[in-house]
This record gives sequence, structure tokens and C-alpha cells, in this order.
Amino acid sequence: MSPANQNAGGEPITAAGIEELKAELDELKGPRRQEMAERIRVARELGDLKENAEYHTAKDDQAMMETRIKRLEERLRNAVVVEADEGSDGTFSFGRTAEVEDQGKGETVTWTLVGSTEANLAEGKLSAESPIGQALMDCEVGATVDVETPRGTKSFKVVKLVS
Repeated sequence: MSPANQNAGGEPITAAGIEELKAELDELKGPRRQEMAERIRVARELGDLKENAEYHTAKDDQAMMETRIKRLEERLRNAVVVEADEGSDGTFSFGRTAEVEDQGKGETVTWTLVGSTEANLAEGKLSAESPIGQALMDCEVGATVDVETPRGTKSFKVVKLVS
């Protein structure tokens, strides 16, 4: 079953993804807010606020941080944890990790199928909503799929499940 079918109205995310969001939010709301308040206080003491570049930069940084906090809170409100189905079905499903071969390049990568908000290919996290993620969703080990990409059709083979 795809994550979209498991979470009516919410955004699918793994349990690890939720923990990462919570940790970042705690860091921003705690130590980072305190650091920002101190930075603004010090800049304010430098003199005339109209011509105080440090003060204006600190206020801009504060606004960006508060925007990030609001976005994280929104993501947490809308998130629905989808547990990895690690049964014996042998398929590459949401929350599971597999070695996948890019048959055109002959390279094998390790990907975990995750929700779009936690996707990060540099960390091996492939969005289950991406074209490649959708094609690989629920594939059995040994299955090969063809995916249309902007650079043409690519073939991927699920080599083995890691977790």
C-alpha cells in the first residue's frame, strides 16, 4: 500500500524523520533563539539603529529563523508517521532501505523510501513521491523498472533489501 493511501490528509514521514524535525525545532526554539536575542541585544548597544548594519542583519536572521520554526511546526502538524513494513514480503516499501542499481551507469546506491519533506539524496533518502520512488515502490528484490526522467528513460533494479 502506498503512503498516500495510508494517511488520509497528512504527509507521510518515517519515525526517524519525525525525530529529526523535533530535534531541529527544539534547537531553534531553545539555544538558537537565546543566541539570537543576545546577538540583537549586543548590536542594539552599538548605537543609532538607523545606521546599525549589525542590528539590521541580526533582525533579518531572526525573521528567517522564526519562519523556519513556523514551517517546522506546520510540517509536524501535518505529518503522519508511516511505519516501515518489515515483514517477510520482500518488497521495497515506504520506510525500507534497499540497494538499487542504476543499470545505465552500472552503479549501486542505497536508498530509503521516505516522505517528500525528509527526502535528501545526498543522505540516501529518496522521496516515495518522486517518479523514481513511485516506480520502485513495492518492487520485489530482483525487479527492474523503467522511469521517464528529463534526461530520458532510466532503468533501476532492486538488488537487495537492507532493512
